[in-house]
Amino acid sequence: MTEGFERFDQMNDIFTRAFWDDRVRSKDTDTFFASYRMEAAPRRGDGFTQKDFALRNASWLISDLISERSAAEGQREGFQGAIRADTPVAPFRAELGTAEAEAVELKSIAKLFGADLVGITAVDERWHYSQRPDTRTMEPVPNDLPEGLTHVIVMGHAMDADLVETYPSALAGAATGREYSHEAAIAMQVAAYIRNLGFQAVASMNDSALVIPYALQAGLGEYGRNQMVLTPEFGPRVRFSKVFTDMPLGVDTPRDLGLRAYCEGCDMCAAACPVKALPYGPPEGAGEGASPSTIRGVRKWSSDAEACFGYWAKLKSDCAICMRVCPFTVPRTRIVDCLWYIMAVGGFGEWMRGLAQKWAKSRAKARMRPREWWAALRG
Repeated sequence: MTEGFERFDQMNDIFTRAFWDDRVRSKDTDTFFASYRMEAAPRRGDGFTQKDFALRNASWLISDLISERSAAEGQREGFQGAIRADTPVAPFRAELGTAEAEAVELKSIAKLFGADLVGITAVDERWHYSQRPDTRTMEPVPNDLPEGLTHVIVMGHAMDADLVETYPSALAGAATGREYSHEAAIAMQVAAYIRNLGFQAVASMNDSALVIPYALQAGLGEYGRNQMVLTPEFGPRVRFSKVFTDMPLGVDTPRDLGLRAYCEGCDMCAAACPVKALPYGPPEGAGEGASPSTIRGVRKWSSDAEACFGYWAKLKSDCAICMRVCPFTVPRTRIVDCLWYIMAVGGFGEWMRGLAQKWAKSRAKARMRPREWWAALRG
């Protein structure tokens, strides 16, 4: 944290700005959002055919059904408004064990429902949006959550590795949509379980609060140059959801995993970005003239959000080249991958980390062509 910290206003999220800010909104951005419906406008390029858009848009279906439920009230559930509770809080509270024992059990329940990673931390108002948009008018309104919430359960949802290898393409967007649909269901089920025990629980995706700092505080990973949480298990190939609750739970703490230290000497994501939206050098705070889409008072790597989303809009799909080229994205299914990881984060000093960085560049794979993914699917 640095001087001048300000809670982030969700009105300034780059996706929200694309609906009200003429500096961001364009025909391309309008077409980008429309393409997630039946207005996909497929084209001849590999990865942008009708089948590619069909798979991507189908992957978003469950998330879309949830997010559209409260449109008449000006909330896009899970994105610009918390997910509405479908289960009342039970009138009597269940008898619980210790906070630590309940945390262990709840993590197992979340994984039973399908979460790949789970951490727990205390509510920290610094990361809660100062306000959110009313999606009917795109005017700011209070970002309210129930009183008395004390803990945040943060869940990670791993994206399909092979689909990620096809970024940038509409096909690859299915990896994103699939996890938003998964996390919507999982967060709602975990919240329903807690409410059945007699405690408050609010299911949440991108709404209500910044999930990245909560994931870091819950010990699930470290912040990377590519603006994503780097996890030991999946690198940046993860989406996150959360559940706010007043259930007494043991909390996790941030961890030094060696991932951020590796990032400081690696620029593969910045070099690969087609619009040069990612920074080189050490992390810095938002300076004079910084984008309104950058949080103030936090020393971190920050992207050129306008350039990044402008590229997405031209593609008519999300990009995530920075995710694909990150060496931590590679699944550790071979001994050689495990050896590289040990060299990269094993704490053997900068010289070993430097060797791992050189090795990562030499063994970087070319993008999988979407038609190769479809061919593998057909066997």
